[in-house]
Amino acid sequence: MIPIVQKKQEITWVFPKENPPLVQRITREFNINPVTAQILMSRGFTSMVEIHHYLYAKLPDLFSPSLLPQIDQAVDRLYRAIQDKESILIFGDNDVDGITGTVLLTDFFRRLGVHVHYSVPNRNQIKESLMSDAIETALEKGCKLIITVDCGLTSTDEVERADRYGIDVIVTDHHEPGMQNLQCIATLNPKLHHSTYPNRDLTGVGVAFKLAHALLSFLSLKGTIDPEEIDLKDMLDIVAIGTVADMGSLRGENRILVRYGLNQIPKTGRIGLLKLLNLSELNAETITTGDIASKLAPRLNSLGRISDPMKGVELLLTRDFNVANHLVDFIDKKNQERQKIERRDSLEIEKMIEQQPDLLEGKAIVLFSKTCHPGIIAIIAARMSKLYNRPTVVITEDKGVLKASVRTIPEFAILPVLRENGSLFMNYGGHDYAAGFTITPENFPFFKERFLQAADRSLSDKDLFPKLMIDAKVSFKDLTFDFLESLSLLEPFGVDNPAPTLFCEADQVFPPKVIGKVHLKFYLEENGRQLEGIGFNLAMRRQELIKKKGSRLIVAFTPTINSYQEKTSIQLQIKDFLVLPRA
Repeated sequence: MIPIVQKKQEITWVFPKENPPLVQRITREFNINPVTAQILMSRGFTSMVEIHHYLYAKLPDLFSPSLLPQIDQAVDRLYRAIQDKESILIFGDNDVDGITGTVLLTDFFRRLGVHVHYSVPNRNQIKESLMSDAIETALEKGCKLIITVDCGLTSTDEVERADRYGIDVIVTDHHEPGMQNLQCIATLNPKLHHSTYPNRDLTGVGVAFKLAHALLSFLSLKGTIDPEEIDLKDMLDIVAIGTVADMGSLRGENRILVRYGLNQIPKTGRIGLLKLLNLSELNAETITTGDIASKLAPRLNSLGRISDPMKGVELLLTRDFNVANHLVDFIDKKNQERQKIERRDSLEIEKMIEQQPDLLEGKAIVLFSKTCHPGIIAIIAARMSKLYNRPTVVITEDKGVLKASVRTIPEFAILPVLRENGSLFMNYGGHDYAAGFTITPENFPFFKERFLQAADRSLSDKDLFPKLMIDAKVSFKDLTFDFLESLSLLEPFGVDNPAPTLFCEADQVFPPKVIGKVHLKFYLEENGRQLEGIGFNLAMRRQELIKKKGSRLIVAFTPTINSYQEKTSIQLQIKDFLVLPRA
């Protein structure tokens, strides 16, 4: 963790709009709690059809993969490969999205009886570029077809080189495309220019799943395979893990994939996944998106950051208990190593900011460290951006080249800025809110100046205040176990579908208590009912609460169920609070 600041940061509360007739209609139509209806209304739902789909959509509601541009060309080429008994190389990116997508397609083709190889690049050993490594592997293995997963969109020269070697390429990716014109068999990406695929938010593993779905449907129609021979539901466990790990939007189609994927995890036959769950102290029966994001994904991602991500693919594919045990031990050690490096580099960034406070004066942050590990800068950039609510670039030096990771806030998309400065980069890519690039030391000062100027032009002072979106007002009497159970209708929670944030007025019964040096425990009462709350990282604000005994507060919180020593209680996870003046 970066303990850089212990200051109060202004937060703008955005209260829900009121529309009692609509809330009443939603309540009646779906027979749900009025507070839940208000949450839906606050999140922009106005159509009963839209709400029904959000709450109750099932697997048959997934979009047909035939809607993806160029999917027919990809399926035709794969069918020819199967008929001619060609070897196929699956080549994925080295993050969890790429790892899970590689596992999915490798597993799928193995079930079809196809001779398939897989490769995920170790960035510490890349010779020229990702796709150059793929071509070398394909030549070594005798593969005439490469399928990329979560990468390849910018590899124009490499795809042409593969063609000269007689190797065809199918690119599956989900990043924002530039102006490249890939001369490959097919490029599967819902974000392609002129694409009309309804879900732009598919992750890399989601696109891989669509390819498998399309090919299986084609083979079933051809009579080549019994459609019941391969059940794609078996693969939704890793689709869920990859989608959540890559911060895919949990609205629409992704929501269906992740919901069913979480249900599939307890049924999984993947020995390695079960071992990884055990290592992470997670119960397959109760796993949540939060568990994936905070415990599973960091362990798998540690391989791509500082080690060999092929071990992650091997873990999720193996059917051997001994191999799984060995790989889980390896991953555990590498994750501990990653944590040590992260702590070291975080301390360096903390000292840098203490010594150069002017780094925080602009509307964006650009930090350069020669010694930060290239695999860790994405973590630091994300944390800094969240901590200061500013677009943040963290850059380090690696073998004479500068590598950067960029994270930002909703008000400032970064890909347009990177495109405007594309001539400065050796390469770049990513999403509007998470990207990366490499640049020469000579060009870095020009980029830094332009990036800071772009942020100053685009962002207002108000944009730099983090926003707390409030879903509904409640009374403590509303917070029952039945109500919390009803909120499960809104799960899975994650990007674009966070756990509800509610608010109410309450009195302090006792002064707040500092827990673990940085957290704050609240003792609150409203209309005769007392509840406890925990405010993570709010200890620095304790003085605001003890100026006057029995302060009255407005608290913003997410209600949770706390289990301790076989006792369960409702606890408030306090997001923020305001102290009200006494009459």
